[in-house]
Amino acid sequence: MDKNSLIVVTGAAGMIGSGVVRCLNDRGYQNLLLVDDLKQTDKWKNLVGKQFLDLISRHKILDHLKGMQGEVEAVVHLGACSDTVETDADYLLENNYRFSIRLAQWALEHNKRFIYASSAATYGDGTLGFSDDEDAIEELRPLNMYAFSKQLVDLWMKRQGALKSAVGLKYFNVFGPNEYHKGHMASMVLKMMAKAQNEGVIHLYKSNHANFGDGGQMRDFIYVKDAVRMTCDLLEPAAKNVAGLYNIGRGSPTSWNSLAGALFTSIGKPPSIEYIPMPPELSRQYQNYTCADMDKFHKIFSPAETSIELAVQEYAQDYLMKDARW
Repeated sequence: MDKNSLIVVTGAAGMIGSGVVRCLNDRGYQNLLLVDDLKQTDKWKNLVGKQFLDLISRHKILDHLKGMQGEVEAVVHLGACSDTVETDADYLLENNYRFSIRLAQWALEHNKRFIYASSAATYGDGTLGFSDDEDAIEELRPLNMYAFSKQLVDLWMKRQGALKSAVGLKYFNVFGPNEYHKGHMASMVLKMMAKAQNEGVIHLYKSNHANFGDGGQMRDFIYVKDAVRMTCDLLEPAAKNVAGLYNIGRGSPTSWNSLAGALFTSIGKPPSIEYIPMPPELSRQYQNYTCADMDKFHKIFSPAETSIELAVQEYAQDYLMKDARW
């Protein structure tokens, strides 16, 4: 696509979405149609200083796109309810599944590049591994309704043959600037920051599994700037024939203890960690270990470049301490 291509970005005021807008701007793309529902939040601050054409509500975008098939070149669909403890299944089906399908149908019908956010949550408890092999997605067993809503999109895309042209991205544990609005779904780095600064202590969950010590549970954490770069690379000319499901992670796990230690180092305080019981409702659907299989992605693109230690340091010092946005 040339720099005048019209690109639609949903979830554009979110952490990853606003980062994608920033990255596209930095690469010379300003002809962007953003989609989000800001409501009574501060998400709008994530878009300050960024260049785009318009900001449209999710409820109006499909009507807005009528007659625009000659202008739009690509749709990057990142918008969704990402609350893993959301219990309103009907809401998740409408917001995460059916809306995604309607948007995909529009893009596919008009032969537009379609990149959408799936989730590593679709892998469930991880006993089946974390391979982004499209042939194995029917076997996956999500642990919560959010993950199920994401898997339903993957399954629909596969049944329709859409994964031969579209790209689904299974994001692992993304953290970094522009997540202030996420509340209880914000990353643990954001949540730990206030505790570490104000109380000098970080609380982590005790283990609920014999294979992991307290705080030894491991996740594939990835800095948002790396996740965004990897996403935007799929819009470049070299990636025009890339399609299918792809993991977006580092391919190496980090323990909660290590993450907390990196944060203490970043703010110049000695590590102090206390372990608390895991709530029963969380314990039933808790992922004790995640690690993205990145072999497929790395055959085409370069891997995440920022170490966890440097990512936590930059996030803490350049953003959280300054209440700044990217």
